[in-house]
Amino acid sequence: MKEDTILKIGEFARINQISVATLRYYDQWDLLKPAVLDPDTGYRYYSLEQLPRLNRILALKELGFPLEQIAVLIEEDLSLEQLHGMFMLKQAQTQHMIDVEQARLSRIAARLRYIEEEGKMPAYEILLKQAESIRVASLREFMPLQDGFKQNYHKIATYLAQHHVQPGRPALLLLYARSEQGEGGLYIDAETAIPLSTELPGNAQIRVHTLQEQLLACTVHTGANLFIGQAYIALYSWLKDNSYQLVGPPRQVYHRWEKDLSPEQQIIELQFPVAKQASSPHES
Repeated sequence: MKEDTILKIGEFARINQISVATLRYYDQWDLLKPAVLDPDTGYRYYSLEQLPRLNRILALKELGFPLEQIAVLIEEDLSLEQLHGMFMLKQAQTQHMIDVEQARLSRIAARLRYIEEEGKMPAYEILLKQAESIRVASLREFMPLQDGFKQNYHKIATYLAQHHVQPGRPALLLLYARSEQGEGGLYIDAETAIPLSTELPGNAQIRVHTLQEQLLACTVHTGANLFIGQAYIALYSWLKDNSYQLVGPPRQVYHRWEKDLSPEQQIIELQFPVAKQASSPHES
């Protein structure tokens, strides 16, 4: 190796406009070892012949590849099919990141419109989250709008007690579209559900099943049920402003609702199963 092609680590770093710490980091990852290592001082020296390898590392890093994948790309004799597959995967990952940020931009724009129109922050904050699947014991029927949830919760809890199973928390109410007027007032098609930590057989009334994981738009309502409609309005407005659609029954999650609790102390989370609306063919 010619002596005039050997550079100190600081000189090599300046040529490539990177830090000395980066070169040391690449050395630790075995991506770019020094051409010469002084055995007495431990000082690193690099060769100009290493520039193409460093440029490839930096180019792949700029494309977003992690160091472990860069090590494969620059060391192994990959086939064209393997190279194509790795770059297609990175392309898909990058597109997903773009889609996520575009959705974030849409939510910011919707928030700005609300602030401009109302002159204040929204009363209900809407959060998107991915809910895990949950095993439940549930009872679905036309139930009274008033106190129907508590009545059905008691039925399920009694069934669990017969099997010596403690009710899980929090309880849920899934609301379906149908309703009808009865002698005692309005009845709604709803499913009361209690989370389970163990498997149970179910019976003629109680169904044991799994609520699958879903993307949910959520907000939290505190206080009496009398005003919970405002939270529903906020969620439906958010769906419209952010191009989401409802894809399942809305859920009410009862975080705090004990019978001795005053209505003002209740905490109910509203959850809408959602999916992004497909773009219209006329949209650019």
